[in-house]
Amino acid sequence: MEDLTRQSDRLLADSRALLRDNQEGGRHRRQPSIGEGSARLKRQHFGRKLRNIALALFALWVATGIVGTILDGIGIMGVLALIVASVVAVGVLGNFPRMKTPRRADLAKGDVRQMVGRTELWLEAQRPALPAPAVTLVDRIGVQLDGLGVQLQGIDQAHPKAQEIRRLVGEQLPEMVDSYRRIPAHLRTERRAGASPDEQLTDSLSKISGEIDSITRQLAEGSLDELAIRHRYLDYKFGSGAETSPQLEHKP
Repeated sequence: MEDLTRQSDRLLADSRALLRDNQEGGRHRRQPSIGEGSARLKRQHFGRKLRNIALALFALWVATGIVGTILDGIGIMGVLALIVASVVAVGVLGNFPRMKTPRRADLAKGDVRQMVGRTELWLEAQRPALPAPAVTLVDRIGVQLDGLGVQLQGIDQAHPKAQEIRRLVGEQLPEMVDSYRRIPAHLRTERRAGASPDEQLTDSLSKISGEIDSITRQLAEGSLDELAIRHRYLDYKFGSGAETSPQLEHKP
């Protein structure tokens, strides 16, 4: 009985250690999202993990119930084995499959709105290798890409602006970051032709940020004009415009 107790304590301790290691590993791997597009992809991936965990636990507990029915009980060791198996299933399926960073070659493929989310996710993986000013710009670009994604809802993939976005966000932006990352770290601060690679990267990201903002404004121009027209109409009918408009005089 004493050996059984020691074995039970060891199994529970091992399962707790496994769960703790997986939790701590998850905290280290978590990266803040630079935009809603990448956050949405992460939520979808996490949802699939939860589904896999739920299915695995259901299968374990059902199988244990069937075995218990056949053997007229599973005993304390069976219960402990079920607990350990459940903890292991949660730990393993909570970490695998891991979310893969999109390959740069795949960023420009598919729907332009989906491309925006994939690019955000790809940029997040590049941040640790970028200088601080460039990281700040990457975070700003993430917010801008969210705004761009709203304007891309329902847009024709053959629209000239859609093609421009595909080239800028799916090709030119990642190519520029990749070019920087291929430079050895000790050479990135050395000036060449008046600027260091760190400065060139930051300047290029600033230009891309400005271009994304410009494209977003152009796509939103129709909505802005429509809102302004509706505002003027309501102001004329119910606001200050109605108070200053001429009124018909009633004859006695």
